[in-house]
Amino acid sequence: MTGPADNRLQARNDLAWAISVGGIGVVLFAALLVFTWHFAATLFLIFTGMLLGVALNAMANLLGRVVRLPHALRLTVVCLVVAGMLSGIVFLGGTTIAQQTTALSNTLKSQLVNVKGFLERNGIDTSFFDFGTLSSTSDDGTPAPAATPTPHTLPSAGTIAASGGAIFSQSLKLILGTASAVGNFFIVLFLGIAFATQPSVYRNGLLFMAPVRHRVRAVAIVDRIGETLERWLIAQIITMVAVFLVTWIGLSIIGIQSSFILGIQAGLLAFIPTVGAILGGLIVVLASLASGWVAGLSAFILFLGVHALESYVLTPIIQRQALDIPPATLFAFQILLGVVFGIWGLALALPLMAIAKVMIDHFKAEAAPPAAITTAA
Repeated sequence: MTGPADNRLQARNDLAWAISVGGIGVVLFAALLVFTWHFAATLFLIFTGMLLGVALNAMANLLGRVVRLPHALRLTVVCLVVAGMLSGIVFLGGTTIAQQTTALSNTLKSQLVNVKGFLERNGIDTSFFDFGTLSSTSDDGTPAPAATPTPHTLPSAGTIAASGGAIFSQSLKLILGTASAVGNFFIVLFLGIAFATQPSVYRNGLLFMAPVRHRVRAVAIVDRIGETLERWLIAQIITMVAVFLVTWIGLSIIGIQSSFILGIQAGLLAFIPTVGAILGGLIVVLASLASGWVAGLSAFILFLGVHALESYVLTPIIQRQALDIPPATLFAFQILLGVVFGIWGLALALPLMAIAKVMIDHFKAEAAPPAAITTAA
């Protein structure tokens, strides 16, 4: 028989063990948060590559419903078709895209200056808006008199050295930024193709890290997440293409010169729910105002029509079985991740929340008593 002293000793040992395990858990969780914070951009880049792999695999599976081919051959066909479409857009519309991009950039700059001037004339402080060098230009695009150098005056050696250093610094930033963007693109492309080529290998490797007693649950969660992301990505691709076509055709009918590039940006921004549609509509309206108030009003009406098409037709019909998240919850999660992680968090908020929702639904279904499940069924 064990006496009171033995019981007290066992209780102290259990308490010490619980405190030790809890402390280690807290330290590991804090270390995970610090790691996520410092390497958030890299983690989001890897997650984007995974999404690309899921999208390619989903399109290969759709192709498998039409033709009976091996997975590798179907994936090759899908990659060649996507690469051909992108190459056709670049080569056939490359000049148009470059010209319209330059025109759109100049138009947006002038419109932002006009908006700032309008607010200042009406007594609204706009000092918190930082438009960079936009404010140093006049309405006709010529530099302000204060920025004009004095004629017939040779710059000093110090001025020439400072200008050369500034030019070199800006050129270096441009080169490094371009190299970073191109490098990130190829990293995402490589990861996407690698994940799509052998999805079972990465799935089995992920399940292998789960404890044996929880492996059945992990299989159900991983498969459910994969199915949800596949359905959502296919629905999102269809929505983005529809938004691009409707915006491009509508702006062409209105007579907006940058209709093609505006359609592309509207289609790309459709990947970001709510915020992307608002930002895309704002860009379209600002660019259209340069052609007059009638064109701006027509573009605004077109934006409302596209938004209604996306929100009340495409999303309920195409994405009804893909994802069901309340709009307010999604918007709040977008704002949170956007503030914390910037554009990465804003763009990837929906797939991250879809993963969280699948896990929450799975654990809620397991925790529900059998009587409640029978009654709900």
